[in-house]
Amino acid sequence: MAHICYVFDAYGTLFDVHSAVSRNAKEVGPESARLSEIWRNKQLEYTWTRSGMHQYKDFWQLTQEALDFAFAAVPSANIAKRQSLLDAYMTLDCYSEVKSVLAKLKDGGARTGILSNGSPDMLNSAVRSAGLEEVLDESFSIHPLMVFKTSPETYRMVTDHWKIERSAVSFQSSNRWDIAGAAAFGFDCAWINRTGQPDEYTDLAPTRVFKDLNGLLEN
Repeated sequence: MAHICYVFDAYGTLFDVHSAVSRNAKEVGPESARLSEIWRNKQLEYTWTRSGMHQYKDFWQLTQEALDFAFAAVPSANIAKRQSLLDAYMTLDCYSEVKSVLAKLKDGGARTGILSNGSPDMLNSAVRSAGLEEVLDESFSIHPLMVFKTSPETYRMVTDHWKIERSAVSFQSSNRWDIAGAAAFGFDCAWINRTGQPDEYTDLAPTRVFKDLNGLLEN
């Protein structure tokens, strides 16, 4: 735990993005897992497309638009559950080890924070519902910049706000594209590869790879 600051992506890293659908799987229908996968993929695609065009919409609006696409792509899914799924997305489950790992990092003297594409309301709701307020020092939303990760200025929010060098930051994400962006910016990066994905962006490699956040306590 040599770093001064540990900064985490939120969705997929701290919070299980598929828990909104899994909570409602029976009512959504037999293709609920497919609906959830399409929802997540489109949500991310929309951020990259909007950033490239300089046509920003906040993450909550894109989350809703992505869900609407998913329902159109999976017509067997019960669209009457749309609002239930959106409500659940505001209070996603966090992974089992998250709270204890963050607490131990803080007890070791580190700062902890989130850097996320999520809107401030989304992040505040997720952090509060998961009971993480006491183990996080800061939640950085890209919303004031009106551009999404992997734009370099999104990662710069951390160093500018905390007035620290890039080398002082350990950045954790389950999204390999996010690790690539953070590595390009100059952060020390830990890829939290929860689902055993193959590597990519090999010229922008993570410093460490862990199956979950517990790996941070072993290094």
